[in-house]
Amino acid sequence: RTNAESQRKSALSQRESATLVDWLLEKYPEMKNVGDEPQIRPGIVHRLDRETSGILLAAKNQNYFEYLKSLFKTRRIKKTYLAVVLGAFKEKTGVIDKEIRIKSGSVKRTVFSGKMAKQAITRYTVKKTLRTADKEMFSLLEVVPETGRTHQIRVHLASLGHPVVGDRLYGPQKQPVWAERLMLHAHSLEFSTAESRRIKIEAEPPVRVRLPIAQAHRRRRVRRAVPGRIKTGAELSTPS
Repeated sequence: RTNAESQRKSALSQRESATLVDWLLEKYPEMKNVGDEPQIRPGIVHRLDRETSGILLAAKNQNYFEYLKSLFKTRRIKKTYLAVVLGAFKEKTGVIDKEIRIKSGSVKRTVFSGKMAKQAITRYTVKKTLRTADKEMFSLLEVVPETGRTHQIRVHLASLGHPVVGDRLYGPQKQPVWAERLMLHAHSLEFSTAESRRIKIEAEPPVRVRLPIAQAHRRRRVRRAVPGRIKTGAELSTPS
């Protein structure tokens, strides 16, 4: 291979291994002293689970960091997530109001017995119901957590018997073959700026979230167009 190809692959590898903090400091070096823990999380206002995709809010100066942090603390930021979960729901909307505790002897959270109970409220709306060719059922949810507890969405949905697909911590170890990672996406944040301007920030779901939904629609259209046809092997492992 040529020297140019080697340099390109080396640069790609470096970019892929770079952390979010590396990227932020490269783009916005003025953020290096912003935040509660600038040495570890410069400018980063809130947290996402490692496998959760989507929006993460960061501030470029300390004043705005404090302002955004106060919005989260006083629940004045509307957070909306998309989640693909196991099973189908009878009701199209619901509210989960269950305290979350730390499970004794573990880093896991639970709605059952444990320590340090904290109020947690999660609202959800069923956007689509998905069916695989082998009759397995999944649901696409729009989820709005009113509180911000660690693993809140994952724990609350699992407590209903509908764990997030790809969640081996709170769901089954055996997952669908198309679920390479956690199917949970921080889709939007809506809040008022310090200048009293209402804004909404959105992030397109990654392919791993969009793919099963798109496949569901494609399979359904084909089945209606060609009734009674034989299903292929690929369809047995993808939502339809």
